[in-house]
Amino acid sequence: MQRFGTLSFGHYGPLGGGLELSAADSMLQAIDLAQGMDELGVNGVAFRVHHFARQQSAPLPLLAAIAARTERIEVGTGVIDMRYENPLYLAEEAASVDLISGGRLALGVSRGSPETVVRGYEAFGYTGSQDPRGADIAREHFALFLRAIEGEGLAERDPTSPFGGGHGMQRIEPHSPGLRSRVWWGAGNRDSAEWAGRIGVNLMSSTLVTEAKSGMPFDELQAEQIDVFRSAWREAGHAGDARVSVSRSIIPITTAQEQMYFGGRQDGDQVGIIDGIRSTFGKTYAAEPDVLVEQLRQDAAIASADTLMITIPSQLGVEFNLRIVESFARHVAPSLGWESTRA
Repeated sequence: MQRFGTLSFGHYGPLGGGLELSAADSMLQAIDLAQGMDELGVNGVAFRVHHFARQQSAPLPLLAAIAARTERIEVGTGVIDMRYENPLYLAEEAASVDLISGGRLALGVSRGSPETVVRGYEAFGYTGSQDPRGADIAREHFALFLRAIEGEGLAERDPTSPFGGGHGMQRIEPHSPGLRSRVWWGAGNRDSAEWAGRIGVNLMSSTLVTEAKSGMPFDELQAEQIDVFRSAWREAGHAGDARVSVSRSIIPITTAQEQMYFGGRQDGDQVGIIDGIRSTFGKTYAAEPDVLVEQLRQDAAIASADTLMITIPSQLGVEFNLRIVESFARHVAPSLGWESTRA
């Protein structure tokens, strides 16, 4: 494990007991937490993206704010739902954040997760899908997005323009060199992992896979995805090495408060139906640091990936989450091969 970071689901709203976390609270706390993580030398901070829900729906302004307040940490998403995106506008925004951050954007995109609404992307104006889950729209949008960030000319210049139109085709501006290498595809199964390797983007695999094999644990299913991805990458002849991240629910228990919230949460893998597909969900790791080290060393996908993203209970505030991250950084991650980015 070369790198680790956090993946926040960014929930806000009522917390119980008359308390409520507002959208502003959620974003401002995310900035403060990212600053603390940057000082610890943690490698990345990413946000889950959901529309029509009390979560992050427009993450790039938040990533820009974090980038402006930090020095080293990668800022990213896990994942942006391409069914909802204007590909060219996303290309402009992504390039802007990448330039502000000095090339620290880790942009995770995909078809998206199950929604709280029915075909919500159609309310955004993206209709005509022939797929019940809109996968065809997502792939079409992603293809155009890649062309845009690669610098391809996509609109004809106007030679009569008083603003220097000229001749030929104009690319999207701003353009950030190297952004293409910092794009990740969130794959839920081996087919999408193979496709990501073939087209040459990094692989992001979450806490579930939309596959289930009798008797095969989640980490081994995910490790299979990674192998398929890397094989496709090599066969396509892409230069360099692709990056791979996996996500896990991990809570180092070092205080009575953590024990109260998460003690006894060591559950096993779960198999269920999501979006009409039989899927496997990874287990939660919640234990003392020395126990976590031994458990995580046995996780086949963590051993195969270069980056581990731990999901955090963001509703519990900056102090609690920074303690979780610091405990992992001090007492668990070094035993898995990680080194801090701090000089």
